[in-house]
Amino acid sequence: MTIAIRPAQGQDVAAIDGLLRDVFPRADEADLVRLLCVDGDMVLVMVAVDEDSGALAGMVAFSRMEVDIAARSIVSVALAPVAVALRYRRQGVAEALIQAGIERLEAERVVLCFVLGEPAYYTRFGFHADYARQFASPYAGDQLMALPLQGGLMPCGARGAARHARAFARLSSDSPSG
Repeated sequence: MTIAIRPAQGQDVAAIDGLLRDVFPRADEADLVRLLCVDGDMVLVMVAVDEDSGALAGMVAFSRMEVDIAARSIVSVALAPVAVALRYRRQGVAEALIQAGIERLEAERVVLCFVLGEPAYYTRFGFHADYARQFASPYAGDQLMALPLQGGLMPCGARGAARHARAFARLSSDSPSG
C-alpha cells in the first residue's frame, strides 16, 4: 500500500465529507469543513490517498484565524479537523498529513498554527499550550496549543488575542452542550 499526500482538489469534496461523517460520531466536523469553505475561511486541506485503490485514507484542514499581538495582525491558522479512515489508522497517515500541512503553511509564510486537542499527541509536532496561553481565546486551557512557524519567530512575552473562524462559534452554539 502506497499513500500519497497532496492538497485537496475539487473532486475530493464528496469523499472528504463522507470520511468525516464516517469517522466521527456526529456530523459536526463535516459541517465545520463545509462552513469554513462557504465562509471563505479555509486556508488549506491536505488529503492522503491510497494510490493502489484510489480510496481517501485521511484529511487535515487548516482555517484562517484572526490573531493580534500589540494591535498587529499575525498570519495564523487553526488545525481542525484531522481524520483517518479506520482501515488506515495506526499507520502514520495522520502524522504525515499534519507534517505535510505544517510544511506547506511554513512555505506560505504563516506565522502561527493553533490546535485544540490532546497535548500528548500534538506536542510531537511542536505544539505547546505555553505558546497559546499568550493569547486571549474562548478555547483557552491546556488543550489549546500553538506552534510558531517561520523558525519560531514569535515575540517573546507578547500578549494578544486569537479568534477562530466564525464557523467554530456557530457550531458550538448549535450543539446541545454548547
